[in-house]
Amino acid sequence: MAEDWAAVARAINERVKELGWRQRELAERSHVSSAIVREIQRNTVNRKRSPRTLESLSVALGWHSQHLEAVLNGRKPPKPEDGPSKQEMEFSARLDALERRLDSITDRLDDMKADLAMVVDYIRSEVQARATERRRS
Repeated sequence: MAEDWAAVARAINERVKELGWRQRELAERSHVSSAIVREIQRNTVNRKRSPRTLESLSVALGWHSQHLEAVLNGRKPPKPEDGPSKQEMEFSARLDALERRLDSITDRLDDMKADLAMVVDYIRSEVQARATERRRS
């Protein structure tokens, strides 16, 4: 069965409305970026998501951790009481936070690598220019 991201968007939008939340509050409570919450709520970008993204959104909305995954795949969602314990939810949230932090560190390292490559290229060109200048003198 094909994934039904429109059904996921409807489920989230209905629940957010029931709770009287704004998109930003859902993002903060779920520890999912506002951009990703917006994409899912508006059903604008249909792509493979980390299972933890839907789990985090489900738990933040007071549902079983597999609720949105079930909606996505056209299955009946489990009941909240069948869900993980509070300790499991806290662990999952902490794991998500660590994953986001590692992604941020990786991005920074990639930026530093690119900056370092530019410095190395600059130094090489300066060394070559000076060597050429010495040969001419």
